[in-house]
Formats: sequence, C-alpha cells, structure tokens
Amino acid sequence: MADPVTFLPCCSLTALFFCRIIKTVVKTFKYFFGLRFEVKGLENFKVEGPAIIVSNHQSILDMMGLMEVLPDDCVQVGKKELMYTGSVGLIIYLGGVIFINRKSTTSAKMVMAEVAKTMTTENVKVWVYPEGTRNCTGDLLPFKKGAFHLAVQAQVPVIPVVYSSFTTFYNPKKNLFTSGKIKVEVLPPIETKGLTSDDVSDLTDRCFRTMRETLFRLSGRPSEAKDSS
Repeated sequence: MADPVTFLPCCSLTALFFCRIIKTVVKTFKYFFGLRFEVKGLENFKVEGPAIIVSNHQSILDMMGLMEVLPDDCVQVGKKELMYTGSVGLIIYLGGVIFINRKSTTSAKMVMAEVAKTMTTENVKVWVYPEGTRNCTGDLLPFKKGAFHLAVQAQVPVIPVVYSSFTTFYNPKKNLFTSGKIKVEVLPPIETKGLTSDDVSDLTDRCFRTMRETLFRLSGRPSEAKDSS
C-alpha cells in the first residue's frame, strides 16, 4: 500500500496564522545574508478565483524569494521527504504545505485530485515546482506535467514565476554564497479554460519556453534565450 499523503489546507486558521509568521521571519533573513530582491509583476497574482503558480527551484534561498511574493491565499506542494527534515519539516507542515509521495503515482494522483477539488471549493492558489527538484545550473530542467494536469483538471490559470540565476553568487556544492541581487518576475496568467488532457503537453511546453526565456533575460543571458527557441 502506498504511503499516505498529508494535506493540510491553507484555508485553515492554524495554517494561515503560521504561514504569516513564517513569511515575516524568513523575509528578515535576507538582511543577514546580504540578499536583495527586485520583484516585478505582482499584479499578475490578482486573478479571480484559484490558480496554479509554477516557478523554478534553485536552492533553499528560494524560500526567501518565495516569501517576498507568496500570496496569502496560497499553499505549496512539496515532496513527502521534507516532512522528516526536523524543524524545517515542522515549519512547512504548519504553513499548510501539501506533501506528495513522488514514489507512488497512485498516491500522487489521489492527492492532486483532492487538491483540484479543494482549490475550487476554498478558492485558493497552489504553488508547484515543476522541475521536481532543486536545480542551480542556470537553466531549467524538463518540467513534470503534474501541475499542468492539475490546472487543466480544475480549469484554472497557470501563473509562472521566475527567479534569476543564483550562479553568480551561490556555490551549491559547498553550499556557500556571497551577497547578491535576485530578480523575481511574476508573468501573466496562462488560461486553461476549454483545454483537455490532450492539451497538457502543449501547455507544459509553452510554460517551459516562456519561463526559460525569462530566466535567461533576468540573468543577463539574452543570446542563450534566442538560441533555445
């Protein structure tokens, strides 16, 4: 039998309370680490109803950038293993994270179906990392389709969020970094109304191309963005 998946809806008062505390605390870390954030496009979060938010995922530093832009009516999806990372696991559990057992396709599909239902009934947004793992190469890994299946199933828009590359100030092998500026851009929503499961691959590819071009632009690499088209 597949391991159970833990789902703590972000609409619960407890989750909302802890999420706001976490946002306040984590946002102060940037001052200690010498990080500056330049954010654009926050108005694109102001869509009517629920949505799927997708972003690139480079390192634990993403958490600070996430708290700069995370909407109040939003819950994250994370791998089940994070539940067992001590205090970090407890914090993100209390923050209302949806944990998915990535090793069990059946379990993941079941919880995603529940997420789709909760999104519409509770009017919340869901934040997903479609690469599926951390990636600090300065490029994107191929996207997994789960987030896009969810968006189509719920007929809600996809809102891409892109962080600029950390490669100029972060060494993932040594887990060391210097001070630096991170650009974050929230892109316009991509509508899914009328789409079916047959359109998921095209939706995934479209989002990947848009986010990759934005990643290169924010990171000062426009020529590579052209080469990738």
